[in-house]
Parts: sequence; structure tokens; C-alpha cells
Amino acid sequence: MVLLSENAPTIGLVEVPATGLYDSQGRNWTSLYRNRSLISKQVLVSDLIAGGFNAQLVNLRDENYYQEFGELLWKGMTLRKIYVGGSICDLDPQAYDAWGITVNFSQDRQVSCMLIEHLAAGGRPIVVGGSDALAEPQHYLKAGAVAVVQDKSGAANWAIFDYVLGRTPREQLTGVILADGSHYPRKTQAKSPEDWVLPSVEVARQCFGTQPNVLGVVPIGSVVADIGCDRTCDFCQTPTYGTGYRRMSPQRTLDWIALQKEAGARSIVIGSDQFLARGLFPEGRQEILEITAGAREMGISLMWPNGLELRKATLGRGRNYKDTDLSPDEELIEALFSWDGEVGCSLAYIPAERPVFGRESYSKLLPWQEHCTLMKSVVRTGVPVIAYGVIIGLPDDDDDCLLRLEQAISELVDELVQINPQLEFQTACYSIAPLPGTPQAQNLRKLGLLQFEDPCVWGGLWTPTCNTHHLSYEEVSDWQIRLSHIRKTASEFTNYSGDNSALTS
Repeated sequence: MVLLSENAPTIGLVEVPATGLYDSQGRNWTSLYRNRSLISKQVLVSDLIAGGFNAQLVNLRDENYYQEFGELLWKGMTLRKIYVGGSICDLDPQAYDAWGITVNFSQDRQVSCMLIEHLAAGGRPIVVGGSDALAEPQHYLKAGAVAVVQDKSGAANWAIFDYVLGRTPREQLTGVILADGSHYPRKTQAKSPEDWVLPSVEVARQCFGTQPNVLGVVPIGSVVADIGCDRTCDFCQTPTYGTGYRRMSPQRTLDWIALQKEAGARSIVIGSDQFLARGLFPEGRQEILEITAGAREMGISLMWPNGLELRKATLGRGRNYKDTDLSPDEELIEALFSWDGEVGCSLAYIPAERPVFGRESYSKLLPWQEHCTLMKSVVRTGVPVIAYGVIIGLPDDDDDCLLRLEQAISELVDELVQINPQLEFQTACYSIAPLPGTPQAQNLRKLGLLQFEDPCVWGGLWTPTCNTHHLSYEEVSDWQIRLSHIRKTASEFTNYSGDNSALTS
């Protein structure tokens, strides 16, 4: 336990309100993601407390205040921009000595800048971090932030808050951009998750998710067991972080899980989509088995909400060599996904594959037949809920290839439901998005396919903003709605993310 001095400077770490896009019928066309586990906040709060700062969570996500802040014309409809959560104007800009705001999703950019402008009036320094700020810091600096952190590992945090609070930095500034244009590239090695400070029980509890899922396994804790990725997919921001792939040891991961249980969690989300990348190391497969077995022994259910890479659940561990064995690693799949009715994996978000067209865009995909074989192995474990993530709107997508995609997924779902008639299956269909700093975003703009520059729209993934070479964004949206209704369930259930978008209503 860290003992803070009475004079420790206070830092308010704000979780910004959620952004909704509402039509005239009151339907929301994007994802609110409210009442979710605050995965990165507990890491950040704990890190700053360990650094001698009195850091406190200010959660503006879970309240029920609605505030309209603009509108736009999309797909022939006027959509009202409404933020949902706590009132920005009710926040005292001088309540803390400094403020910290994390903006990982471009959808939250406009509301975050509104929040920064409000807080800046109090004269207290504001530091911004997160994926969107890392990629396009200019928006946040213009709004009034004094610094943007570009090190996702946490290695820059102590020094930048020392600096903005007028203290002598205990370490050199690294991985930050200041409002005066000064840029301090990262000079220190990225921090490993192994070295992150365990949160207190109180902080862990504050960061729980409370959105009921289909099994009612709440409250929901979280663990960040690794950062980075071994892939360099052109649609993803992770390769731009510069952290490399770094992971927690099994014992450290289980320490985090035990802490979440002590705080009252009944289930835990492990938000990484590259948890299985540890299998590329000689001891990595055993680490996966040890972590999942340890969670079961504690009576804790694990959820994989960000899409584990199925190619890494094969005997070939995801490698792209010519003769790689793409057969399912049945023991590993059992460890990751099995459910005995009380404990195990209660929900798995699984990325879909493109059976005919579009595979060249995603090198980590499995061929369709191997994907289907592996999906059947997953369903045989008894996992009760699968959210199946499909991405459409690729530049070459047309009606014919999307018809084939629909047919292929429908046939697969029929086979999966035969294996487990009680399976709750939902197709989560996302539209391609120009994520900042990615080669894909550059290409979409170069091709002239991006129709909206408003991040509230393209940042949400549910509201298509790109034409393809053959379809308008409106037609892509129609396909998105159509594909989202491919489902075979024992009963209708709440969307796993807990949003109330028009797409899933």
C-alpha cells in the first residue's frame, strides 16, 4: 500500500461521457459503451498513486445526463449528437491540481475537446493520453491541453505530471508533446505490464463494469495482461504505439485476477486481442494454460471482448509459414473457451473471416474451411455466448461478395447451433473506419472513399462513412444492418457491449 503525503498534488482522471447519434425516433445509431469496465483507468490511477500523486477517478460515463451538442446529416437522416453521462458543466475546473484525460476512441474526440475547453478555464494543467490523442494530438492541444502523452506503456506519466505541476521531473521528459510545440520522443524503454502497480481494492472496485450480460455475471473486473502486437495490420493503431509485444507473467496476471476477486468481481475481461501472442514464445502456451486454470480455480469467469486471434489457437501458433499446421489446438481452445455452467469463459467475441473476398487485407486470417473447423471446436467447449465480429466496407466490397459472406456465415451458424442448440450467437457487423495514423486511413482518403470527416460518425464503427468502389456508404449501412441479423439463439439477448444502437435493437 502506497502512503501519500498530506501535500501530495491531486490529479483528477476523467472518464469522458459517451457519445450517441440519435435519429428523430430516438434510436441511437452508434455504440454508447456505458457501464463498461474501465480497463486502462485502474492501471493509470494506480501508477500515479505509486508515483506520489493523489490520483482520483472522475467517472462521467455512468450517470444519466443527456446533452445535445450538434447534429449532422447522415444517410438521409438528421442525427443529433448527444453526450450521455455526467454533466461537463457541473465539473469544477479547479477541483484538482491537474487533470488527466484518456481518449482511446475517435468517437469521443469532440466531447473530450469540449471537456478540455471547460477545464482549461480553471487554469489547471490538463494532460491527455490514449490512442486518438497519440495519433492526432493537435485537436487536444488546440482545445487547451498542455501536453499529450505518446507513450502507451505508462513510462512517461510521472515525469510529465511532475513537469506540468511545476516540480522538478524525477526523470527526463519522454514520449510527450507540449502545447508550445516541444516534442520529447520516447527515450526510455516502454514499461512492461509486469511492472505495473496492482490497484488497491477500492480503485479496482471503482473501475468495475456493471452492465448486465446475458448470464448476469457482474460486477466485471479487468486485467491488461499484455500490450503491443506481433502483427502490423494496416487497419490497426497498435503497431504505431512502438511498445513491441510485452506480457505479464502468469503469476503476475493471477495476482491481478485475485485482486479483482477480492474487490468483488465475479467475472473479468481481458481486453487484449493478442493474449495468444505469448504462444509464440517457447513457454508461452503453458502460460496460457496456467492463467486460465488459475482463474477457474478462483471461481472467476474470463471474457474475451476484443477478439482473440484464432490463427494463434492452432497447432501452428499463428505463424504464416507455408507448411504451418492450422489444425485446432484442442487443449488450448478448451482452456480458453470452456464453460461448465458456473465458471470458465462466459463470453467470447470472435473475429469473423472473409471466406471469398477480402482475405488479402488481413494476413492473420485463417482460410475459411480451417476457420469453420476451429469455430466448431470453440462451440464444443460449451461457451454460452459468442459475439461474431464481421467487418465490411472494404474498397472492393460489392453486393455479390457480401451475398456470399451472408450465405457462408449463415451456413456456419446453422452448423454451430446443431452442436450446441443453447448457444447465444450474435453477429456484430462493423463498418470499416479510417483509424488515425493507420495506412488504411491514408489509403481510404487517397482513393476518395471517405465521405465524412466527422469522428463522431466514423469513430463509432456502427455508422459507415466510406463508399466502396461499388457501393455507397448508405448501401454499406444497409448491408451492415442485414448481416447483423444473422443469428441463431435460444433466446434474444442483450448486445454484449451493452449499447442500445439501432443496429442491434
